[in-house]
Amino acid sequence: MATYLIIGGTTGIGAELAQILDSKGHRVIATGRGNNQAPVGEFVSWDAHTESALTINVESLDGVIYCPGTIALKPFHRFTDEEILQDFKINALGAARILREVYPLLKKSASPSVVLFSTVAVQTGMAFHSSIGMAKGAIEGLTRSLAAEWAPTIRVNAIAPSLTQTPLAEKLLSTPEKIEAGNKRHPLGRVGTARDLAAMAAFLLSADASWITGQVLHVDGGIGNLKAM
Repeated sequence: MATYLIIGGTTGIGAELAQILDSKGHRVIATGRGNNQAPVGEFVSWDAHTESALTINVESLDGVIYCPGTIALKPFHRFTDEEILQDFKINALGAARILREVYPLLKKSASPSVVLFSTVAVQTGMAFHSSIGMAKGAIEGLTRSLAAEWAPTIRVNAIAPSLTQTPLAEKLLSTPEKIEAGNKRHPLGRVGTARDLAAMAAFLLSADASWITGQVLHVDGGIGNLKAM
């Protein structure tokens, strides 16, 4: 049985991943804001919006997954410094802080793995995505830097999704018309689901991915590299 820490594991992709890992018999510790409860496993209150320390009672960690994110889309000239810094704080700085904290616990595992989340908008320029593109670009840099620094013991990878049906994206998929428009943008004919991304994260944590590190894997319905007819 492995022990996994899912930051942001009470909703969306994190909650789906918690269920996958729990079904395989692993110990799952999921963090969330306030007094929310994890769908499975153990719950620890932690908020990416603050600078609170994380307190967990484990001797080692076999995997850490950082799920918190933001979707602030608007013309670049309308972003304030505060909004850009907030995106960076939640997406990139929060991940860096958590990984610093849990590094000693990861080192005690025989085969530890880290999974972070980027966005297709980093490698594929998309209008109105400047702030999140900057923040998630930092995640991709962190992924490759830590993969090099922590090799050969700790594997570090990231997943770059496109639009996915999660609470974070509910405003972008709030009507049948918006969902249909999103579907048509993707060569595979649909937007992503939390299960699509959670399944990839579970794979990257597993022994089946033991020779994969420093990668940013695009799970995006083809939109990052293909143009639909």
